[in-house]
Amino acid sequence: MEREAAEAKSAAGRRRLQLVGGGIVALLAVLAVVFVLYKAIDGGDDGPKKVASRDDTEQAAVKLPEQQQTDVEQAAKAAGCKLEHPQYEGAGHEDKKFTPADYKTNPPTSGTHNPSWYEDGIYNPGDTPRLGELVHTLEHGRVDIQYKPGTPKETVAQLETFVGENDGYHTLMFENTTNMPYAVAATAWTHLLGCDEVNDKTWDALRTFRDKYLDKGPEKIP
Repeated sequence: MEREAAEAKSAAGRRRLQLVGGGIVALLAVLAVVFVLYKAIDGGDDGPKKVASRDDTEQAAVKLPEQQQTDVEQAAKAAGCKLEHPQYEGAGHEDKKFTPADYKTNPPTSGTHNPSWYEDGIYNPGDTPRLGELVHTLEHGRVDIQYKPGTPKETVAQLETFVGENDGYHTLMFENTTNMPYAVAATAWTHLLGCDEVNDKTWDALRTFRDKYLDKGPEKIP
């Protein structure tokens, strides 16, 4: 418990959640109530959800192209992205430091992972959560948006705007640490969208991937 509390405190000092749109105060109040209720009824073997303080940040001023495509396969093809559905690698729990070598997919989409997990939000470059805890978020139905180190700030700002389109609901965004072969990727449980470049059509690929696979993990966690 002391170790988890220390990790939660550390994560709270590092992470930055940017939610775009109105109703931030009301949303935070609802999330606080949900967390309390979840803690009261949770009886599984998963570690406690890591809670970090949310800081109000300036809304991203970057605008993205309006959505044109609603089919994930067509959107991925138009954007030049790869849509894959990697083989299930298991869902066991192990308390260790996981590395890319522990998974067959880069970035991973399933497999043994840490018992604890990270909270939804936008993480600063250099503060990417541990890999084993990120895989756990996918099991909980999250969609993880990640970008290659060295990505231009303009592109990162666009990705933040994308995350804000649905108020950051069940989404994590961070700098990739697995040396993935993509400029930008989105992962869900046993699903992967990898884009070699970011263009105007990339956003429809990300949108349709998010809409299709969000909350589709085997574990339902608020």
